[in-house]
Amino acid sequence: MSTAAISPTPTARGLDYRTVWRWHFYAGLFCIPFVLWLATTGTIFLFKPQIERFFDRPYDHLTIAQRATVNAQVQAALAAVPGSSLDAYQLPRTPEAAAQVLVDKGTQQFRVYLHPGTLAVLHVVNEDHRLENVVFKLHGELLMGDKGSWIVELAASWAVVMIVTGLFLWWPRDAKGLAGVLYPRLRAEGRTFWKDIHSVTGVYVSFFALFLLFTGLPWAKGWGGYLKAIRHLSAGHAVAQDWTTGSSQILAARADRTASAVSSEAAAANMDSMAGSGEHAGHGGMHGKHRGSNLAGPNAFVAIDKMVATVAPLNLAYPVLVSPPLRAGGKWTAKSDTRDRPLRVDLVLDPETGAILKRTDFSSKPWLDRAIGTGIAAHEGALFGVANQMVSLFTTVGLVTLSLSGLAMWWRRRPESTLGAPVPLRRVRWSAGLIGLLIAFGVYFPFLGGSMIVVLLVERFVLRRMEPVRVWLGLLPERKAAAAL
Repeated sequence: MSTAAISPTPTARGLDYRTVWRWHFYAGLFCIPFVLWLATTGTIFLFKPQIERFFDRPYDHLTIAQRATVNAQVQAALAAVPGSSLDAYQLPRTPEAAAQVLVDKGTQQFRVYLHPGTLAVLHVVNEDHRLENVVFKLHGELLMGDKGSWIVELAASWAVVMIVTGLFLWWPRDAKGLAGVLYPRLRAEGRTFWKDIHSVTGVYVSFFALFLLFTGLPWAKGWGGYLKAIRHLSAGHAVAQDWTTGSSQILAARADRTASAVSSEAAAANMDSMAGSGEHAGHGGMHGKHRGSNLAGPNAFVAIDKMVATVAPLNLAYPVLVSPPLRAGGKWTAKSDTRDRPLRVDLVLDPETGAILKRTDFSSKPWLDRAIGTGIAAHEGALFGVANQMVSLFTTVGLVTLSLSGLAMWWRRRPESTLGAPVPLRRVRWSAGLIGLLIAFGVYFPFLGGSMIVVLLVERFVLRRMEPVRVWLGLLPERKAAAAL
């Protein structure tokens, strides 16, 4: 049917089915490649603990007669990566496991595996090259940094539109029985089979998919920065968050730690030169005063043994990281960096005695941080163990099924001469409620709101005026489109 021959019927009293179907169609065409990508990479990242244990097997069952001091282990790790500074010492998972030390060198971070007794270097790996971190960047940034994060956020925003409009289309209006509504007619053929697979899968997966989309937004560069700016404005001061908004933030933190280490070493060298004949005593005094700073020498981190002795008996959730002060004279810190964020604990330690000066549990954090942290833990499949992983796996498999069945439906009904988008037959009733809903979506999802405006403007002033493109996209002529508004 030619779109030129279509005349809009009187205004619909509610949301027009074909208009919603049209938005669902275009949102799906845009989102499906990203949904397939995010579902695949997300599934791999979901099983990070199992993958990590698999690759760490050679270093988890060592014969250890006598342990060297933690300071000696740290020094061996720093020597393995010349020019590096200490970021954190990770407490071993078991008594037979290798020591793991994280060191920074510029914007790079390395994980050094050491034999805790012999101090032999077993393995050195760039953190950015570890499988789980590569997958994380593929998942959240498409290996494109901040630009990739913006693209993923845009796709996630439109995926919300795709799912919400899909639920509207699924809602049974003239259904006779539950077949095709709550269970698929597997014996049906052709488009009916694929329609049932698509719609029934969608109704069971939609809630979980929306949950994953919403809980993933705090990591996004755009939305996460948007949230942080609002929090800063409402609080009247900078607010620290227990999650990052892109790899650029991680790289900046590493560079800052390295710069702090260099400045500490420069200060120590200056103190030594001023000490004159008392050089040896002065240097030792610096270490006694600022044991946590990244100063060169075999005794630069002697205080870490006291810190580990304090933290180890607490049995915090693995992994547990002990870190030196960023600057000379500062406090040592320790934290549980477990993916199950409600179990996380942050400690501030006395640099002289190792005593706990401050303890911050998850329950003491602001309610918004607790809500987002709990959502992130569930998003990563860590909130309630293997069961959480299985629920998330069900969701990612369901999203792949939705995407492939949607493509199959489109391919079967697609006319040869057009894209196959549903043609609007009725005028849209722009009620106050509908406008308010669109504004709310646009405010909550800034990328969605901005892209919707761009799409509407391009469609109205460009695409409708290009006859071949207009026909291929199934758009109304410009005159009739104006009447439909």
